[in-house]
Amino acid sequence: MEIQRSIPIHIGRASELSGRDRFIYRWLERLPGILSWGTIIGSIVLSYFLPVYAAIFIIAFDIYWLLKTVYLSVHLRAGFKRTRHNMSVDWTKKLASFPEHKDIYHLIILPHYKEEMDVLEKGIQSILDSKWDKSNMIIVLSGEERAGEDAAKRSIILKEKYGNQFGEFLILTHPKDVVGEMPGKGSNISFAAEEARVLVLDPRGIDYKKVLVSAFDIDTVPYEQYFSCLTWNFLTEPDRFRASYQPVPLYNNNIWDVPALSRVSALSATFWQMIQQERPEKLATFSSHSISFQTLYEIGYWQRNMVSEDSRIFWNALLAFDGNYKVVPISYPVSMDANLAPTFWQTLKNIYKQQRRWSWGVENVPYILFGFLKNKKIPLFKRIRLGFVQLEGFWSLATNPLLIFLLGWLPIMLGGEAFNKTLLSYNLPIVTRNLMTLAMSGLVVSAIMSWYLLPKRPEKYSIFRTVSMVLQWVLVPFTLIIFGAIPGLDSQTRLLFGRYMGFWVTPKHRVE
Repeated sequence: MEIQRSIPIHIGRASELSGRDRFIYRWLERLPGILSWGTIIGSIVLSYFLPVYAAIFIIAFDIYWLLKTVYLSVHLRAGFKRTRHNMSVDWTKKLASFPEHKDIYHLIILPHYKEEMDVLEKGIQSILDSKWDKSNMIIVLSGEERAGEDAAKRSIILKEKYGNQFGEFLILTHPKDVVGEMPGKGSNISFAAEEARVLVLDPRGIDYKKVLVSAFDIDTVPYEQYFSCLTWNFLTEPDRFRASYQPVPLYNNNIWDVPALSRVSALSATFWQMIQQERPEKLATFSSHSISFQTLYEIGYWQRNMVSEDSRIFWNALLAFDGNYKVVPISYPVSMDANLAPTFWQTLKNIYKQQRRWSWGVENVPYILFGFLKNKKIPLFKRIRLGFVQLEGFWSLATNPLLIFLLGWLPIMLGGEAFNKTLLSYNLPIVTRNLMTLAMSGLVVSAIMSWYLLPKRPEKYSIFRTVSMVLQWVLVPFTLIIFGAIPGLDSQTRLLFGRYMGFWVTPKHRVE
């Protein structure tokens, strides 16, 4: 089973430790919230007592944000170009030069809760339609006992329909109320992976090193050549068992059906992942991802006691293998659902909850920093760089939109009459507006890129729906604050005060 190590790699929160370690971990949990709230409160205090310095800071920050936007835009264009290219490549043909690809098995884990049949079936059908030998595919459909009998019945129906079309088709029920587990995806897929090992891999004598595990959200629809592209990346990676493999998430399953705010939020997540794929040194696993079963087995599967298991598996492996681990960006898409509920207001509520769950990935920050304090085998520079990147990323998420769009006016509002008579006071809004106009001009590029990623418009929608797909990008300042900074602060504040979150399952609603 799991390799025993001197450093525990499956820590969920401070309460699982004791003594000095618990004290240190708890303060590291507080650190992101302290930095973010300290920045916001400090900006307000500085604007009141030292408005000149506050104004200089805001202008400097706006310039920094403009340069950062240009930098990210360059990576976005490169990521977009690479993804479109990879979608046009014949990966099956490329694999012909690797005869060993015929020995690779794909184990696809599909955890589900209360999703309807059409959601479950679309994902399985897309796997069936993919260009890979189905006899070398193992489907694991893992439901939840707490979801009730309806979920179990749907699993049985799907096995009856698809079971004989794959090498193996397991249906499992993840038991509820297991001590030490948090109900959610992490505990489910960890259970499913071990059951697949016991029930399929070991009885059939399948070498763990020849099995690639794809942990999919239940609404994940892999594109036609996903498994071929994944296998090619795996076989050409020099250190293939010290890497995870990350596709680009597109939220195209229902993109034409969802409101503009949901589309902007979903496409922004896609664009961010494209940017990260061009910066693999900063990339961690996200949502649907793949990993060798050999590697997964060595580190004890995904953590069962936390929310953000998708990214934590990367950090588990990085600590377990003393820093010798990475994410390989495959720049090839899988498609998932954008947020949609029966009503507009429920959709907005679900978007917020999903963004808060994603931003709860801040729980990785104390884990990473604590692990880096303990594991001295990882080079010091690498520990400093990775720790800073993660801490700065969550700080930026929670503070930058507020500093840009709201707090930039504080020196004028709070600086008093003396400051408002200065030339700096007069020029502050002009300089800020001009810098932000330049930075936001990148939205034109985003609109063009999003257009090329869209599936064909359904006949039920008119050309006006297409126009809205372009105009929707004016909503970005709103989404950055409401669905970026605020849920980011929400998560960090909860972690600051030890109000830990549980796993929230995003409801899947489809338009008839």
